[in-house]
Amino acid sequence: MKVVLFCGGHGMRMRNGPADDVPKPMQLVGPRPLLWHVMRYYAHFGHKDFVLCLGYGARHIKDFFLSYTETASNDFVLRGGEVELLSTDISDWSITFVHTGIESPIGERLRRVREHVADEEIFLANYADVLTDAPLDDMIANFAAADAGASMMVVPPQSTFHCVELDGRQVRSISSASELPVWENAGFFVLRQEIFDHLPENGDLVEDACGTLAGKGRLVAYPYRGFWQPADTFKERAALDTAYESGARPWMLWENAA
Repeated sequence: MKVVLFCGGHGMRMRNGPADDVPKPMQLVGPRPLLWHVMRYYAHFGHKDFVLCLGYGARHIKDFFLSYTETASNDFVLRGGEVELLSTDISDWSITFVHTGIESPIGERLRRVREHVADEEIFLANYADVLTDAPLDDMIANFAAADAGASMMVVPPQSTFHCVELDGRQVRSISSASELPVWENAGFFVLRQEIFDHLPENGDLVEDACGTLAGKGRLVAYPYRGFWQPADTFKERAALDTAYESGARPWMLWENAA
């Protein structure tokens, strides 16, 4: 099953300044960028045919894969000056690099790679900047059994702020945002070709296409309360990096399978 990854945004909250043109999916978690971790997650479940929607900072992504060094994350034997890998990461991956515009919204980026997923009844999509240990096989199976055009994984609110319920100026209750009966879009999509029927030019995947499908009763959710961590800010990316260094890496399911 093909995997469309949106990795062309500016990522302003992760930049050090105007001269910093490294896109957010290329920020490091351990020795590898976020994008690599997302791709390894999908590859773990057997989905190794990727379509990268490039835009801002595209050269960094292209250069990373064109000069990929397997020895950074695999054991190897150095014998007679030659490297003998004991395992590999990406040797069986197929990666299609498509420039989808500098300012394009997510929906437009998807429209511009339509031809690359035209032969897929069902395909996958992701923002390429969030990590999880969610059971992808189950997510896909639930969608495949549903009469729907799209599925999105949803998670409880991630805010650490407290929510206050008021009666006038009297506080009635205080609760954690995660306890509210609402869910957030988690960025993991399973899609049918029907999604393209609802994507206007320069439209948004969630607000336009998914919003329309929801109104037609053709959008389903996959609620998940397990590990899910975005990397929208330096603080969140640093938390992932710290977790990696400590060995607490729940998203790296491929390590458990080794």
